[in-house]
Amino acid sequence: MEDYLPEDEPLLEARRRGHEIGATPIGPAGGAALRFLASLLGARTVVEVGSGCGVSGVYLMRGMPKDAVLTSVDIEPEHQRLAKLAYREAGLSAFRTRMIIGPALEVLPRLTDGAYDMVFCDAAKYEYPEYLSAALRLLRPGGVVAFDNALWQDRVADPDARDPETEAIREVHRAVREDERLVPLLVPVGDGLLCAVKRD
Repeated sequence: MEDYLPEDEPLLEARRRGHEIGATPIGPAGGAALRFLASLLGARTVVEVGSGCGVSGVYLMRGMPKDAVLTSVDIEPEHQRLAKLAYREAGLSAFRTRMIIGPALEVLPRLTDGAYDMVFCDAAKYEYPEYLSAALRLLRPGGVVAFDNALWQDRVADPDARDPETEAIREVHRAVREDERLVPLLVPVGDGLLCAVKRD
């Protein structure tokens, strides 16, 4: 599954740089799923929480229309610097990105309600429940929220795993499954991609 759609040189380089600095980006199959979702939605406005050093942004922008804008939020300036490099190497215009450096829980409240087609989360796992709350405010009806690492290296399914990150991911699973405003789907690609459509 991970090898079904091989990555090109810009993605491979972005992935290599991410691994070098300890920022593991979304895997190839998960990235392909993001591109698919962005394309399916015709997503013109997307927020990503955690830049993945550019890997997720390249996938998202390749699924978005040519004049669409990706808002990328990351607390690490070096991750955003590498993301900008990845975008250039992939031939993606700087005008297509809005890069915001800062803690996600301080940045997201400043973004416009109901103005986004998609929100992708791949940052601090213990903040995932707060990201879900923010996404519900930011998304338009019919918009999609997606969380990487939804399986969290199989710890989510392990009843003995009680660390704060695992518990937070479990909380998001419960919230997404039980919220009548959402249509959920857990996609078994990579380390798991939890998706949900916000109903009208």
